[in-house]
Amino acid sequence: MISAFGWAVLALLAAYLMLFFFGNAMAARAAGRPVWLFSRAKRRDWWAALGFRAAFALALLGPLLWGAFPTLHNLDPFWIEGQAQALGGVGVFLAGIGAMVAFAAQMSMGASWRVGVAEGATGALVSGGLYRFSRNPAFFGQFILLLGTALAIPSLPTLLAPLLFLWSATAQVRSEEDVLRQALGAEYEAYAASVPRWIGLP
Repeated sequence: MISAFGWAVLALLAAYLMLFFFGNAMAARAAGRPVWLFSRAKRRDWWAALGFRAAFALALLGPLLWGAFPTLHNLDPFWIEGQAQALGGVGVFLAGIGAMVAFAAQMSMGASWRVGVAEGATGALVSGGLYRFSRNPAFFGQFILLLGTALAIPSLPTLLAPLLFLWSATAQVRSEEDVLRQALGAEYEAYAASVPRWIGLP
């Protein structure tokens, strides 16, 4: 049985995903070209793209499957849904903060927003707003959103989701940095030297 906190965090996650795709459409219109680059991903980036999709699918659909089929959650040693109310409250709070940070970062990018990485498809450097504190605030917010989901609905799929996301984000960031250095040169080098990759971490 999924608790009220569980349903709340799933609603937050679903709402964020709708806003994410809405933001993609806005960015594509502003840029005048597609911003969804996952179809062009190769090797490591292809696996990262798959990991992003799997992470959100696990976080959103995993609890629903576990709730619908008791056999699944009975086999899950992490399933304590509804037994830790304080943990559920913290999870919802973190998920809400993460969703807001991720969407605000996406909107700050404007026409420079991209989903995935590809040579020749970078936009202008964005260094204001949340990008003054982190070079990847959208990824940071998404990770906090998934972590909050895992706390609100502890289970094997929700706990795997942020770990898989973190691996995917780390892999994609390395590719993005290579492409940005090639495309923007000294401008990006100066930005990377002054702003951490995540929060307080180089």
